[in-house]
Amino acid sequence: MKFIDNIYNSKYKYILMILMIILGSAISGIAFNLFIIPNKLLSGGISGISLILNYLLNTNTGLMIFVFNIPIFILGYKFVDREFVFLSLIGMMTFSAWIEVFSFLREIHLVQDVMLASIYAGVLNGIGLGIVLRNRASQGGIDIIAVIVKKYFSLNIGSTSMIINTCIVIAASFITNLNIAMYTLISMYISSTVLDKVQQGFDRRKSVMIITDKEKQVAEEIFKRLVRGITYLDGEGAYTGDKKKVIYCIVSLNQLAKLKQIVREIDEQAFITVSDTAEVMGHGFTNRGI
Repeated sequence: MKFIDNIYNSKYKYILMILMIILGSAISGIAFNLFIIPNKLLSGGISGISLILNYLLNTNTGLMIFVFNIPIFILGYKFVDREFVFLSLIGMMTFSAWIEVFSFLREIHLVQDVMLASIYAGVLNGIGLGIVLRNRASQGGIDIIAVIVKKYFSLNIGSTSMIINTCIVIAASFITNLNIAMYTLISMYISSTVLDKVQQGFDRRKSVMIITDKEKQVAEEIFKRLVRGITYLDGEGAYTGDKKKVIYCIVSLNQLAKLKQIVREIDEQAFITVSDTAEVMGHGFTNRGI
């Protein structure tokens, strides 16, 4: 991953980001053509509206996605940073194009079971959209609205998209089959979960607090062997009144076992707490998400 991070921090980062956006959009396009459209499943947001029009009027899905996104991009241009809007425009246009390019996959009918189709569609679409979001872009539509909500209200993108898209699918269920709408909600939930995993990264950071009588030795070894910064917090035992220095640090998931080993080697009586962190920004940690 260090090699990839170095590229992201180099002059070639925008080339790599655009290539990853195109890749993510292609994966989503495959999900639509291989699982969603052949099984008449729905989708949330602009793509969902475009699918309904396709099912009812046989309109061009990719073209409708492009047309309906125009006013949303105007909104995004006003409230979201210009880089995100530009990269999202690439994401939306390539997503629209991939839906038409991969349209031949609709004839394969790879999965006949609607439940399985909804699961596979959710996983594949979540991966695709997660890759796009991880590279500071979106595929337009509700994604841009979700990013605006995250920016001003700190609600994560997956949850916001799920709420809005659920409302759209429920409304669409009055037009289409109710069972299909229920399967679609399952697919969207899976997609939302996978999206957040990909966007935040599977190598989640862990915040660690260590209470020990040998804080200097522990801190020195963590810095030397893991190359992670240490912060001392002032602590006091409620019962004994003893004042101690509490070690606080952030490590990657694959460093956690090593950190525990270091602490145990120095002080077997040390008290360790480990917590998940949703996001880490700063020296030593690369942040590529929105």
